[in-house]
Amino acid sequence: MPLPPSTTAVSWSVSPEPYDSPVAAALWRAYYTEVSDRWYLLHEGRRTGPDELEREIAAVTGAELAPPTGQLLLGRYEGRPAGTAGVRLLDSGTAELTRMFLYEQARGRGGAALLVTAAEEAARALGARRMVLDTRHDLVEARALYARLGYTETGPHNDSLYAEHWFAKALR
Repeated sequence: MPLPPSTTAVSWSVSPEPYDSPVAAALWRAYYTEVSDRWYLLHEGRRTGPDELEREIAAVTGAELAPPTGQLLLGRYEGRPAGTAGVRLLDSGTAELTRMFLYEQARGRGGAALLVTAAEEAARALGARRMVLDTRHDLVEARALYARLGYTETGPHNDSLYAEHWFAKALR
């Protein structure tokens, strides 16, 4: 299955990345640390403990983001790794957007929209006609981004413990 071509905008570039590369692993750790800490601080007044962080990072390898049924995309800002977006097929016509993340210093520079757009292209290349995703109530920035990019809130498509909002978008 062909991979989407690299996408470039101003100081950004987006290209496929192996889910288990050192760069992808570092971004997964940063992503998981941020969302986990935000959840624990909101609900329990503490950060993620080191043991639980290591256990959870190891439990979700990202193998579902490998071809032929998935793809991890790496966003680089001024040549440096800055974020990721993952796509995996849920069925023959539906892909899920996951691991959407930018390092804090890269935010507000247009990379999030570029990564989502590249993920939509990757989903189309995998044969998907629809993209779905889930997020949490406290991730207001993510919810605003998805709404701005044409995603509409829907009913649940999964039973994830941490999912509180589900979105979908038809891929044309």
